Amino acid sequence: MQAPSAQEPTADGIAAALRQISPRFRETGSSLRRVLIFAGIISLWVALTLAAWFAHGILAWATGLVYVAYDTLLLVYVASRTAFVLRQHSVPAGTAAVPLQATPGIGILIAAYNEAPALPTTLEALIPQLAADDVLLVVDDGSGDGTLAMLAARYPTVHVLANAHGGKALALNAGLAQLRTELVVTLDADTRLAPDALAALREAFAADPAMVAASCVIRPVCAPSLFSGLFQGFQTFEYVGSFCSRIAWMRADALLLVSGAFAGFRREALVRVGGFDPQCLVEDYELIHRLHRYSHDRGLGWRVCAVGTARAITDAPGSLPSFLRQRRRWFAGFLQTQYWNGDMTFNPRYGNVGRLMLPIKAFDTLQPVFGLTALVLLAGFASLGRISIFVPALLVLGAKTCIDVGFQLWWVHVYGRWTGQRAGPARLLRAALTVLAGPFSFQLLRQVGATWGWAIFLTGRHRWGVTASVPVAEVPAQ
Repeated sequence: MQAPSAQEPTADGIAAALRQISPRFRETGSSLRRVLIFAGIISLWVALTLAAWFAHGILAWATGLVYVAYDTLLLVYVASRTAFVLRQHSVPAGTAAVPLQATPGIGILIAAYNEAPALPTTLEALIPQLAADDVLLVVDDGSGDGTLAMLAARYPTVHVLANAHGGKALALNAGLAQLRTELVVTLDADTRLAPDALAALREAFAADPAMVAASCVIRPVCAPSLFSGLFQGFQTFEYVGSFCSRIAWMRADALLLVSGAFAGFRREALVRVGGFDPQCLVEDYELIHRLHRYSHDRGLGWRVCAVGTARAITDAPGSLPSFLRQRRRWFAGFLQTQYWNGDMTFNPRYGNVGRLMLPIKAFDTLQPVFGLTALVLLAGFASLGRISIFVPALLVLGAKTCIDVGFQLWWVHVYGRWTGQRAGPARLLRAALTVLAGPFSFQLLRQVGATWGWAIFLTGRHRWGVTASVPVAEVPAQ
């Protein structure tokens, strides 16, 4: 690596760019707009919940009806936008034949905080994929578990930057200031790449000069525990549906979700918008909003894409406490980001991001609360013997579950074609069973975690932790 020059950005320069670009630092009239958006959604929830006391028949379960209708409409939209994948004869992203000399160099950033057990597996999968001009930089975020000593002893050629403990975003920004490669890849310390993952990402960026950020495919793997098999099964098919959604929103030029566990960026764009925000609980998600904002404000035509052939596996929560902690952080960070970008919501200046995606996300701020309220009301109607409400509501919930099974099978087919990994009958059966078991298990836990996230959002409490690592022998093949 080269030392930063006067013309190259420093960590302070990146922080200054963040202050200039991020709406978090702006005191404008949009603050009222943000409050009104949140107030409107909350008022809708209150009004629909009150219907349980005043309405008759199935309308007393209006909260559940709105939740079911909204979720189904989203599924229909995503299915309609992903049908093209099944009509194609080749994988639609990251497969362009690009001469090797035309592919850009990559700087890989790994922020590590007490990740000594996980890092070796990650590095062993990554290092063989590096090209001559690539740079691998591990930023140690003040670990106390011997991470630095382990890296010095076992990987002396890996670049290491020791940083005072300040969280993942600050660690990534410190590393970003050291890199000079055209591309930057962020990789979690517990994420293991498929053998051709970097090559696929490299080709995708070389083939699309307008692409400034890429969402790569990650598959969750849980460390062994009493219920890890169940958590892994549910999260696996949840991720399948999530990546199909990313395909749909990519086609609408409104993709907002790029997982920092394995993501690619053009370094220049990343620096210009101020890197990662250390005050956000989901720094990867918030960053994409700034990239869209910057591009639309200046007419740059930047694109955020999903690359189906750049694949990896990553550690995921395998127990109830760790799962709920993860989901509360995710949702609290989502609320932060939605609030900060209220001026983009319903704003046609920002294309489909403002006209379509952010209005949907505004409703999503209370979607888990709608779902949890619907289930609580359903239990209440049953306990009070209000059969005229409970039975029709149960029938609606049953019909919705059957519809969800159909969509999940669709996602599995689309995902398999998109990633080049076809699904067999056993996988389709597992997908159907997870959906059938979902309403009163996994979905309920997601809703509880998200509701907890509201408390985190309102109090601002969070600290960066680690997920239990999966032993090398237990990591499934891609």
